[in-house]
Amino acid sequence: MGKIGKIIFGSAAVVAFAAALGWGWRQWQARSLMDDARAAQIASDEEVTSGPAMKLLWGDTHLHTSNSSDAFAFGVRLGPEEALRFASGEEVTATMGMKAKLSRPLDFLVIADHSDGLAALKAIHDGPRFLLGDPLLERWHDELQKGPEASARVARELIDRFAQRTLPAAMMDPKTNARRTANVWTDHTSIVERYNRPGKFTAFMGFEYTLTPNGDNLHRVVILRDGKARADKVLPYSSLVGTTADMLWDYMDDYEKNIGGRMLAIPHNSNLSNGLMFQLTMPGGGPMTADYARRRSLREPLVEVTQIKGDSESHPFLSPNDEFVGFGTAGWDIGNLDNSVKKTDAMLGGDYVREALKRGLLIEQQTGVNPYKMGLIGSTDSHTGLATGDEDNFFGKFALNEPNAERASRPQTLGTQQAERFGWHYLAGGYTAVWATANTRAAIFDAMMRREVYATTGPRMAVRFFGGWDFSQSDFNGNWVKAGYARGVPMGGNLKAGDGSPRFMISALKDPEGANLDRVQVVKGWVDTAGRLQEQVFDVVWGDADRRIKASNAKLPPVGDTVDIAKASYTNSIGDPELRTVWTDPEFDPSVRAFYYLRVLEIPTPRWVLYDALRYGAKLLPGTELKSQERAYSSPIWYNPKTT
Repeated sequence: MGKIGKIIFGSAAVVAFAAALGWGWRQWQARSLMDDARAAQIASDEEVTSGPAMKLLWGDTHLHTSNSSDAFAFGVRLGPEEALRFASGEEVTATMGMKAKLSRPLDFLVIADHSDGLAALKAIHDGPRFLLGDPLLERWHDELQKGPEASARVARELIDRFAQRTLPAAMMDPKTNARRTANVWTDHTSIVERYNRPGKFTAFMGFEYTLTPNGDNLHRVVILRDGKARADKVLPYSSLVGTTADMLWDYMDDYEKNIGGRMLAIPHNSNLSNGLMFQLTMPGGGPMTADYARRRSLREPLVEVTQIKGDSESHPFLSPNDEFVGFGTAGWDIGNLDNSVKKTDAMLGGDYVREALKRGLLIEQQTGVNPYKMGLIGSTDSHTGLATGDEDNFFGKFALNEPNAERASRPQTLGTQQAERFGWHYLAGGYTAVWATANTRAAIFDAMMRREVYATTGPRMAVRFFGGWDFSQSDFNGNWVKAGYARGVPMGGNLKAGDGSPRFMISALKDPEGANLDRVQVVKGWVDTAGRLQEQVFDVVWGDADRRIKASNAKLPPVGDTVDIAKASYTNSIGDPELRTVWTDPEFDPSVRAFYYLRVLEIPTPRWVLYDALRYGAKLLPGTELKSQERAYSSPIWYNPKTT
């Protein structure tokens, strides 16, 4: 018998032996995978992730597949396996038939399918109609068979009914949901475990806790540090079970206490919360307590500052003196998620991250604890199974938003209420950048917990940010990163009190496949002696050295614009590929709490709508934004005068 025959015979013998023990092939595979998962978990637990973080890793922390009911109803048919193959660099076929591939693979991915109704719409679509037993579900079953347009109507109705809690009893029953979720979850964790390749590509266990009271978006993405061995011991937490964020934190506490693993939660898309994501008070009113602030800070160390549904850094109403504010806010400041409640100016403070960072300082002044000490990350929130953040390779939010001539001008509603939102209001980004010691679950998770991360709107620029007291420009002549760690703190860190004014070592390098840099800005926030929230934006280093700020209160002249509208192109004849400086706060007050974060701006480049116009002859609506200055946001560095 030849070598191949021996292998086949050996495999058959294993199958026969397994069957004799009452297993079956699938059970044998499952046990083998669990043995590997346990070994992998032990290795992860023992991994050392401390020390200088020298690896810059890129990923998406918020991607949906066909297991998310809204994604499935909107037509998406790609599952977790296709999503992981795509993120790790393989070519896949998108739902609408187009081939899709990243120009550069990602380093990690979090599939964050909605825990509420996990795979429910898929089950309604696939199952026998006569077993559904509810007129609404029977109608949905029929509509889901008719194609993307009819299916999208189901999706909008689903979103409305979920937000208002008017779904059929079978879909609102936690026990029914748990039974279905258990099977879907264990299948999902098996797929994720197979694609996790330490050192090459990290696949995280995760889900989205979809808290949406009355249409207000209070969603959280939950990420596990652990693999299948621990993930299978719990179910993704549903807002049908826990109706407040602190109930989610209870679930996380129980997981860590009883299972021995670790979790973190990331508030996302705060611009549609109608002021509820970052309140100054307790959720039910009254002063925020130190205990509540402490729990939130521990459980939610990061925040999603930019994604497909707009950018949540700040808003022109909140930051009227910031000339670059309002990126990606068009179309998203109308109302909440399903547009059932219109937004007022009074709500904006609780919707945007810069204001939250300032509010955190004020609450810390009152309670001794900062609930909003958050690192900044970006993600796609794509519901296509495709983690695309590049303008020239954007596959949209849902299946109907995959590349085509109509998508930029098509009205967009996430519920049945009409809103003045169109396809061009979607952003193509963003991504999460992590400074880690290795490309592993443990190293990336631990970097997230210490907030050594930053967000971009899609481009992969390399950004470093250190705070200290004695940095100088000459540090760049040597191993300046080593000096940054040795004599200061990196982004996400707490700067202890020192002598003089803090000095910040700043470096930004363009995306190797992207645009030059316009400038780097430092955004500072603080609470003044009268208890008022303050902010200021400083231009600290910029491209094209002949540009000058001619007066103390004048603005830096624009970098220029090389975008060719007719060709959807630009040139790197302006700006600089790399910007570095050591900056000192000229208005530093050692007695005042403050935070500092970087905003790195590219030169103007075409948006995805221009590429659509060139490729498909897309007819664009008046007012469509054709170009933008994409950007990165670093995690802040905090200064507290009482920290010694």
